[in-house]
Amino acid sequence: MTDVASVKSVEWKDDRLLLLDQTKLPVEVVVEEQTSVEQVWDSIKQLKVRGAPAIGVAGAYGLVVAMRGKRSLDRAAFLAELKKHAAYLDTSRPTAVNLSWALKRVVAATEASDASTGDDLFHVVTSTAVEIHREDIHICRQIGEHGVDLITEGMGILTHCNAGRLAASDWGTATAPMYVAHERGVPFSVYSDESRPLLQGSRLTAWELMHAGIDTYTITDNMAGFVMQQGLIDMVIVGTDRVAANGDVANKIGTMGVAILANHYGIPFYVACPFSTVDLATAVGKDIVIEERGEDEVTHFGLRRTAPEGIKVRNPAFDVTPNELVTGFVTDHGIVRPPYKENLQKLFG
Repeated sequence: MTDVASVKSVEWKDDRLLLLDQTKLPVEVVVEEQTSVEQVWDSIKQLKVRGAPAIGVAGAYGLVVAMRGKRSLDRAAFLAELKKHAAYLDTSRPTAVNLSWALKRVVAATEASDASTGDDLFHVVTSTAVEIHREDIHICRQIGEHGVDLITEGMGILTHCNAGRLAASDWGTATAPMYVAHERGVPFSVYSDESRPLLQGSRLTAWELMHAGIDTYTITDNMAGFVMQQGLIDMVIVGTDRVAANGDVANKIGTMGVAILANHYGIPFYVACPFSTVDLATAVGKDIVIEERGEDEVTHFGLRRTAPEGIKVRNPAFDVTPNELVTGFVTDHGIVRPPYKENLQKLFG
């Protein structure tokens, strides 16, 4: 069986950026070296690397790749190039706030340094990216530690899309409490929504949880209500790509429907996220830009066409779950409960 802990979504090794091509999973484990900023942009856009924390880390390292050949520039020219490439990488995925957060952090750290040569400035870019990467691993483990007590023996947990090890540097966000509970010998079962149209739940979440030895079932998205009705689900926990200041949650399309079902059946609905996903500058969920992706993802199942030629298509990649449906946020700072506007500001402001 695959050692999931050894499969990294993002790896910085011997001054090389390595990204796991998640579009190949679960059939193949393919790792690609990223040799240009355009390749990093494409890997993020094409979902070879995906998940809010992971694309933040990948974006930070993308700036290292971009600036590797710019070390001969003076300070002003180096910073101008850095900002240009940061703006370019930020266009790859608009909804997840971690990407822009990481890019801004690298730029800010470089601007704030007193380095005067391109060589020294490049060192700041690299060290900041490495720091973001290390922090992400620690933060996800902290999410697990804070959320583990929510998981009790024999519990059934439903999750949607992939907020696991593959979506972060390690541990994941929604899966972090699961991994910690499993580490401690707590028996429980996970129901992983398939997550149409790109099947991140069945291709990725089910793959990593099963290989970690966690009791896991894959279900299609339209089975969620039935398994809840049957009493198989005691808790829902999902990740998120952006949390607005009022606690509205942008996550993979279909999350809102799961939240509505959980509310109907009186099942707690938790959202796991690091502090970098909380966007206090966005007041409410309706202000979050929702990425629309290509129609082929909807009109085809793999290589097979499943909709008529010429049909009109909508393909929003995310939806926004209203804050009143969220039981709590499992964060690296602890569990945040309502009222969210006040409590998120208090913790992360």
